[in-house]
Amino acid sequence: MLKLMLACCKVYISESRNGAALESIERAAKLFPETAIINKFQDEAYNRVGYTLVSKLVPQPSQDSCHLRRAVLAMVKAAFEAIDLESHCGSHPRLGVVDHICFHPLAQTSLNQVAGTAKSVAADIGSALQVPTFLYGTAHEEGRTLDSIRRELGYFKPNSSCNQWAGGTKYEFLPLKPDEGPAQAARAKGVVVVGATPWVDNYNVPVFSSDIAAVRRISRRVSSRGGGLPSVQAMALAHGEEMIEVACNLLEPSRSGAGQVQLEVERLAGEEGMTVGKGYFTDFSQENIIESYLKLGSVM
Repeated sequence: MLKLMLACCKVYISESRNGAALESIERAAKLFPETAIINKFQDEAYNRVGYTLVSKLVPQPSQDSCHLRRAVLAMVKAAFEAIDLESHCGSHPRLGVVDHICFHPLAQTSLNQVAGTAKSVAADIGSALQVPTFLYGTAHEEGRTLDSIRRELGYFKPNSSCNQWAGGTKYEFLPLKPDEGPAQAARAKGVVVVGATPWVDNYNVPVFSSDIAAVRRISRRVSSRGGGLPSVQAMALAHGEEMIEVACNLLEPSRSGAGQVQLEVERLAGEEGMTVGKGYFTDFSQENIIESYLKLGSVM
């Protein structure tokens, strides 16, 4: 029986309102039919889109034979050509036009295998496209975390009114040395963060309030950093005039899952006298992603 080796890549781009730009990015990916876009999560308030790509891997792929790597790089190049970060504004933080790229192993693929692909993608973005690129997780030799990079680069601090992030990077020279590419970021492009980790679930819980300070307190208390649920990262993001989302990364979903997050947000919001809606995932589960890919007939 042949070993089923699949890899997933999530590409987060700082744009959701420019349909022509998104079409050009998606066309670039479709040039590599061995790689499929399984999910597209588009949020207008955040002005952000997340693509989930899946492809087969071979045990020891060369750069030319890795279809996932080539598809991701094509999308990145198309995004830089179509989007100007200086004209961007949204309620989700971002560091660049292509804000975040993360690789996850699926089926019988190892984490080290997708880490190799992540490092290859980062090297190409840094050298060929001349964009500062940072590595995290297994792709980084010291296992640096995504949130540590973001904190050093000011990711979590809104730079505009109404809790928005607007315009390009404020740095002439970056306070953190990139792993690939120049030490200076172009304002129109920003920087890229590329990593490889085990599976992460993204789960957002709406809180019906305009009190961002109160919802930030809730987010802090939900997160492991604030003494809350283990392996949960959370931040409060404005999502319209009367709603704020507690946006969570579940780093170990089997340890702290969406159900636990939902109940904890409801409990803490109740203490603040706030009403909470039902949360939602921004992507499919690992199992559903694999099933969707196999149904496309891409795996023999």
